[in-house]
Amino acid sequence: MSENPPNGPQYGSDPNQPQYPQNPAGNYPPQGSYPPPGGNYPPPGNYPPPGNYPPPPTAGNAAYGAGSHLPGGAQPGSLGLRFGARFIDGIIVSIVAFIIYALAPSGFIGNFILGLASAVLGFAYFVFLESSRGQTLGKQILGLRTLGAAGGNPTQAEAAKRNAFLLLNIVPLLGSFLVLIAYIVIAVTINSSPTKQGKHDELAGGTQVISTK
Repeated sequence: MSENPPNGPQYGSDPNQPQYPQNPAGNYPPQGSYPPPGGNYPPPGNYPPPGNYPPPPTAGNAAYGAGSHLPGGAQPGSLGLRFGARFIDGIIVSIVAFIIYALAPSGFIGNFILGLASAVLGFAYFVFLESSRGQTLGKQILGLRTLGAAGGNPTQAEAAKRNAFLLLNIVPLLGSFLVLIAYIVIAVTINSSPTKQGKHDELAGGTQVISTK
């Protein structure tokens, strides 16, 4: 009966050369796949391939509200067109306000009623038309439309916030002056914004006026 050869130097081999035991049969990881030193391993899971991370926020994407919801080919409404539309809308509101003023007593009470009518009528006019159809009559004539922060028509809350400065007309004596200051601030912020969004658009959460022509 034959016996297994003992572990050790075999006949015909160089006795001065060290002998190493052979690895037993089994499944071994391929060369180079051993874990790095230190044992810091990422947790298991599905990771995105390199280079697919989202870009940093820039003007016009979701971080800037309405700029990311512009319909195809649309451009932000220019400062000149926007104030032209406000001028047309202001004439419409003023006609109704002066009719009410003509029926009111003269003097301080009449001036207060004129300011109150201008403030309430103007505020209601802009909030109702912007939230219901996205356009006042002035914006419709000049090819402009107001978008809400999420696209589409503004909500009533958004329309109310972006037009709240019109209520300053209620303040006796100083109302018209305060509204003028608000218009100047809005004009400066629209002109300096890359997306033509004014301070009132910012306060409304990111509304925006676009050109539809």
